[in-house]
Amino acid sequence: MDSADHMTRSIEIAVAAIRGADPARFSAPSPCSEYTVEQAVSHLAFGLLLAQRAGEREAWDPEWSGTDTAPYLVGEPAQRWGDLAARQAKATARAWADPRAWEGATTFGGGEMPAAAVGSMMTAEFAVHAWDVAVATGQPIEVPAPLGETVLEGVLAIAPMGRDGGWFAPEVQVPGDAPAFVRALAASGRDPQWTPGD
Repeated sequence: MDSADHMTRSIEIAVAAIRGADPARFSAPSPCSEYTVEQAVSHLAFGLLLAQRAGEREAWDPEWSGTDTAPYLVGEPAQRWGDLAARQAKATARAWADPRAWEGATTFGGGEMPAAAVGSMMTAEFAVHAWDVAVATGQPIEVPAPLGETVLEGVLAIAPMGRDGGWFAPEVQVPGDAPAFVRALAASGRDPQWTPGD
């Protein structure tokens, strides 16, 4: 699998988690201590839009500053979020399936970054936040080992910046021979053993 394949698989996992999240549990906590389930779902949905924009070299919309809800979910009933995110996901996967999306630089979140770094970061972001949503809502989640390795690389690349910026909690200790995705969760400050009762 190449980078585009891993991105597509990570997007699929994210969409499955969003679709499987019962809105009745949206107020519940998630393993990402800053987010409830609803906020984690919206963050994932927003990430899909931002990733598409980055892949297609479209600039950040200034009107999005200061908003937490994905623009295409605003005013929509929670029961429709899964379908709307799935529609957005198709556009995002299509954008990053183009090899040119991974070349050169692109804009992301109002700044310029290497496109390959954005792709790596978002591949990790989709899988990790999908896990947040899945475990918080009692869903099974399976991240194939090759994708887990890619996610781990993506998390490790941004972990120091994430901890300095306060959006990663301190690393959780796990065995060195734990699966790559488990190590990725731990490196992002998540407890891989987290349960909804924690």
